[in-house]
Amino acid sequence: MRTVDEHLADILDSVPVLPPLDLALLEAQGAVLAEPVAAPVPLPPFDNSAMDGYAVVAADVAGASESSPVELPVIGDIAAGDSGVSAIRPGLTARIMTGAPVPAGADAVIPVEWTDGGTATVRIVRPAPPGNYIRRAGEDVLSGQVVAEPGTRLNAPRLGMLAAVGRARVVVRPKPRVVVLSTGDELREPGTPLSPGQIWDSNSFMLTAAVAEAGGVGYRQAKVDDDPAKVLETLRDQLMRADAIVTSGGVSMGARDVVKEVLSATGTVAFHKVAMRPGKPQGFGLLEGVPVFTLPGNPVSAYVSFQVFVRPALRAMQGLPPEPLPTVSAMLTEDVRSPAGLRHFLRGRLTFERGRYAVTPAEGQGSHQLGSLSSADALIALAEDAEALPAGSHVEVMRMPS
Repeated sequence: MRTVDEHLADILDSVPVLPPLDLALLEAQGAVLAEPVAAPVPLPPFDNSAMDGYAVVAADVAGASESSPVELPVIGDIAAGDSGVSAIRPGLTARIMTGAPVPAGADAVIPVEWTDGGTATVRIVRPAPPGNYIRRAGEDVLSGQVVAEPGTRLNAPRLGMLAAVGRARVVVRPKPRVVVLSTGDELREPGTPLSPGQIWDSNSFMLTAAVAEAGGVGYRQAKVDDDPAKVLETLRDQLMRADAIVTSGGVSMGARDVVKEVLSATGTVAFHKVAMRPGKPQGFGLLEGVPVFTLPGNPVSAYVSFQVFVRPALRAMQGLPPEPLPTVSAMLTEDVRSPAGLRHFLRGRLTFERGRYAVTPAEGQGSHQLGSLSSADALIALAEDAEALPAGSHVEVMRMPS
């Protein structure tokens, strides 16, 4: 058997990094930036008001109070987007809206709440220091400042930042397009009736969702029967739209393990036993240059295999570090046992109390027990030499996406 690390290293040595694309901003959501983006102008590009109120000379209102308000003539209104050059001199004020440019000569903004709201003249009841409620040019971003580095995944705030510096398009590494399919004569579509010996296909739905959680675009293919010719035809049909293919089922040692049968014959996909539980039977290779991950058919085995092998590979294809799920150190609340020589992934529930994590193993740990997986929020990763660990031991825990 090969180790988990050996199998992952073989995958990461083989998967290609996706070539960059120039995309419109909203099309780039979730993709990984492939170029540095700098601000061509400062943000804000001009001094502007942080409040609806009145632009004043601070010295004019230094003595304002409730009992002794300062009254100033209002010479006009300045709205957000006002392109006219405006100015005031001492002893005057102008109404100003949030985001509007501060007029020359003014050095403070009085919020409307500190006034009587007058339009011809205004009574001001509180003083303000110079700079009050003024957003200075460049206080957010300086001209020429890099606001997004290559390798940054473009979430909503980062897309907003790119738009704020005037970018309509951006060069990114796209989200990998991943086709997911399950094989098996026994599988039926959810929502259809079952005959004896049949089950509803859950793996393809679970793994397609896992692709999206990992930053890819998942395409679920309807299940394929255990017909070697049909399996190979279906796989080849997906190559045009796929950056990667993930299958589940048909990779073990049985007489009807057709995925292993047809892909072994291509000479480019290899199958191994990996020293892990669950998920020992694994396959990986390139089919006409497209990475193909063949995962076991048991649901828990398929899910764990995806997180351990496919997720890091999808990150690598986007030019990101091939990191596993986020991990924390947690204290076991119960004794656990693990088979010697295997890296064991147990389902568990994390809690956080008094500044530390604790993890409780799930009751059902069979590779077919999807119920315990769906109620878990963590995978407890036990090392190959961890045959018995008592309660209170500290273990590495992979946090499952919530």
